[in-house]
Amino acid sequence: VEPLVLPGPANGPDRTPEHSALARLPEGVCVLGVDGRVTLATPAAAALLGAAADQLVGRALWQVLPWLDDPVYEERHRAAAMSRQPTAFTVLRPPDRWLCFQLYPDLSGITVRITESGPEPERHRLPEGRGAPRAPARLDGYYHVLHLVGALARATGVRDIVRLVADELLPVFGASRAVLLAVEADGRLRVVGAHGYRPGVLERIDRPPAGAKTPGTLTLSTGVPLFLEERQEILRRYPLHATLAPGSAWAVLPLLTPQRGVGACVLSYDRPHRFGPEERATLTALADLIAQALSRARQYDTASGLARDLQDALLPHRLPRIPGLETAVRYLPAAEGLAVGGDFYDLIALGHHRVAAVVGDIQGHNATAAALMGQIRTAVRAHASGGADPRRVLALTNRLLTALDTELLASAAYVRLDPRRHRALLASAGHPHPLLRHADGRVEALDAPGGMLLGIDPKAAYPHTRLALPAGATLALYTDGLTDLPGTDPDHALTALARRLSGAGEPDAPLDEIADALLQDHPVGTDDTTLLLLRPTEPVPE
Repeated sequence: VEPLVLPGPANGPDRTPEHSALARLPEGVCVLGVDGRVTLATPAAAALLGAAADQLVGRALWQVLPWLDDPVYEERHRAAAMSRQPTAFTVLRPPDRWLCFQLYPDLSGITVRITESGPEPERHRLPEGRGAPRAPARLDGYYHVLHLVGALARATGVRDIVRLVADELLPVFGASRAVLLAVEADGRLRVVGAHGYRPGVLERIDRPPAGAKTPGTLTLSTGVPLFLEERQEILRRYPLHATLAPGSAWAVLPLLTPQRGVGACVLSYDRPHRFGPEERATLTALADLIAQALSRARQYDTASGLARDLQDALLPHRLPRIPGLETAVRYLPAAEGLAVGGDFYDLIALGHHRVAAVVGDIQGHNATAAALMGQIRTAVRAHASGGADPRRVLALTNRLLTALDTELLASAAYVRLDPRRHRALLASAGHPHPLLRHADGRVEALDAPGGMLLGIDPKAAYPHTRLALPAGATLALYTDGLTDLPGTDPDHALTALARRLSGAGEPDAPLDEIADALLQDHPVGTDDTTLLLLRPTEPVPE
């Protein structure tokens, strides 16, 4: 939704009748988008809230107004947005002005009516000296559980779980800190995430010895949540843990799946906190959801770590230094899956002052694609080192891929350069067009005749093209993760990429600087992305 700020009472030529009518209302009106940010604010609303309209638009009300920065009010907004039911509450704007907020939600956002009111009715008033509600209201709690079910089901890594606990659980239940512990292979509890604690303070409770009686081990062994409502009780039962933070109440929740115990979650409160029956039931239900999500997340993190190790083993750790040639490479893994893709690249030093460069892409984003990528990269390196020219390198690699009888196909761009003579031979197998950036910033797409994708026809031919690399020119090889973006026409994407390459840094800027500038605003998508830049630095021979 495009943000809109209604000006003052003057009726300008661009005002619509609806905007003018809203601006004339004595009561305040704000419109919130689905993300909670203000998209419209009338002058009366700005006056009642004590903030300029342009300060409100584009931000959440509780981010602008300190007296609204309380979890209970943010939860009122969240509950209205999820339930699609109107709600109202009264807030004291310091020092003595009471404002009534009436929220009217629909699918597009929430309209907020703001009026002056008397003191807050007793049923909405917070307990004296308390900054958070004792427990979520029944309806709000149900909707919050439903919201967390979806969020936890989408969580992938342990960091996602910690973020959800910090952003969703703590504000709603009035807690200030959280610790997430997971059971290791030796049965000991390890701190895998925390929020609200000073760095290093949790090392004293990380991986307690076997048999140690800690809040986490106790609740995990019994399967019963532990609710400590006052600091005196915490000091009496767990004096060591009580010194970690000035908590006055704890909720220690066992994280259990039907198969096993996976860990514990500890919520810490700054003030004494009475856990009513409904709040205890809600926290116990949420603990079950967290347990399932944590179990999946740890499996994901383990598999992702193995995948990253495989990727690192198959790709070069660094490019070799080639006399007379400046290089830069960037690899961005896909945002989804296990971050294992089929992109590959290599730079191979050849005899007689020559060098070979290859960038390719295997179909798929799994371990099979990564393993095949390693085989193709090895084949390219072997044929290149054996003296084959570019058309021969791709033809022999294609025969290997078809002989493997795999259903996966591959694209590749292979170039052999002579940096001293500023010459190159280019061959392509169904790969995106390389780009050549000239010293004056002009960029051209090299539309060299190529062959079909690797792995289709063992007899396919891959003709190569001779290129001249002018002084100061940069050759860019890349994979389609840089151009195949959702909702983007490939031709338009290529034109846009050429435009970005033209404006990426000064003509004589280091290639690392140009690569970073080119990828600075590139969105992480569902495909991995590889970029290899090559620039001869030797003087052009006479």
